[in-house]
Parts: sequence; structure tokens; C-alpha cells
Amino acid sequence: MEFFDYYEKLFGERWPGLLEALKGEGCAVELRFGDSLEPYFLDEASVFAAKALDVKPGDDVLDMCAAPGGKTLVLASMLKGEGSLQSNDRSPDRRLRLQHVIENSLPEAFRSVIRVTGYDGVKFGLHKKECFDKILLDAPCSSDRHVLNSPAHLEVWSAKRVKRLSVEQGALLASAVDALKPGGTVVYGTCALSPLENDDVVRKILKKRPSMHMVEIPDLLPGADRTEFGVHILPDHSEGRGPIYCAKLVKE
Repeated sequence: MEFFDYYEKLFGERWPGLLEALKGEGCAVELRFGDSLEPYFLDEASVFAAKALDVKPGDDVLDMCAAPGGKTLVLASMLKGEGSLQSNDRSPDRRLRLQHVIENSLPEAFRSVIRVTGYDGVKFGLHKKECFDKILLDAPCSSDRHVLNSPAHLEVWSAKRVKRLSVEQGALLASAVDALKPGGTVVYGTCALSPLENDDVVRKILKKRPSMHMVEIPDLLPGADRTEFGVHILPDHSEGRGPIYCAKLVKE
């Protein structure tokens, strides 16, 4: 099938082991912010990506594509009820899930600074220009691990979709950059395998927005791979974590 041929060409001898690891259960950690609150289970690599934004109490933060909500929980816990967090997702159904997670997994002090919105992410750069200190863009992507474990999605997968998604991701990242205050930070992330959706998107934005520069993310999880512009955490080398790609950019 096209999916397997595509990634075998990308990963070569690594692909058989990575393929088996992708079929596994993954590596989730429990996020719990109170005994009476619902726990949330999130891939440890996703927690790493959210923490890479280095949010501090008092920051104005945007989680641009926030549903289902795990990374919003991490960001809110870092704000500690000080500053603001706009958790945005344009899908009404996904937004309902996001609201449930926030209401049932966070204490009131953390929830009080969160605003859930449903805007198209590509519009933030136009309507919220230079408004945020920190932006997390967990971009819609190929979700290859999910595709691999879903026969219906695997059947319709195509390399053309990867290219189309990379264009959409580039538009979202450009919007995030334009919505970022000078001196602010954006973390761009996906759960995709292909460099087209990862380093290539970052490479293009660095060319189009010369005010941005890459910052190396420290203290990697075991087995994480450094790429040209970011970090790729893949389950074959990282004890089941991922796949998660993230890159950290700062605006001058």
C-alpha cells in the first residue's frame, strides 16, 4: 500500500522496527490536578512539547488548535491562574470535548484564566496581531499512528494529503508568528512522521518571516532525535512515546 511504501522510503532500515512500535499502545502519563478532579492521560511526548513553550505565570498564551485539551491542561498548570490562556479550536464537536476536559480536570483557580474560542487559526495573525507572549500550535496533521491502526483511514491515505496538510500547517504557523509579540515564543508541533509536515514547514517560515529564529529545546526525553530545526520523538527509540515533532521559535 502507498502508506507503507512512502514511509519505507523515508526511514529505510529503521522502518520495520518503527512500524512495529507504531502499532503498540503508546506511553501515556496521568495528568491530575486534584483528588476530586478527572485525570487526563496524555502521551509523555505531548507533555514534553507543551512544556517546551516554557510558559510562566502572567503570560498571555494561545493554544491555537487546542482540542481535545491535554496540552491546554499542561499550559494552564504552568500559568498557575495568572495571565491568560485562549484555548481555540474551530471544530464545534472537538470544542465540546475541550470544554469538558477543562471543566472536569482543572481546579477553578486554573480555569479562571482560560477562554475557549472557535476561530479559524489562520485568522489570528490578522485579527490578533502581536497579542500573545507564547503560542502553542499543535497543528492538524497526518496522524500517522492513528491512520496505521484504522483500516478505513489507511485505505484512503495518500502522499497528496501530506502535501496538502503541509500547506495548511504553513498557513497556521505564519498566523501564529504574526500573532506573537516581539520577544515571544511559538512551539510548532505535529504527530506526523514526514519531514514535509515538520522541519520543512519550519524551514519555510524562517525564510518568510526573518524576525523568527530557532531555539534549541533542552533536556530531551530518552531516545528523542534532534532534527535540523526541532525534535522528533518516535516510539521505536523512545520507549513507545510519540510520534511527536516540535520546534521552538522566538521572535526578535
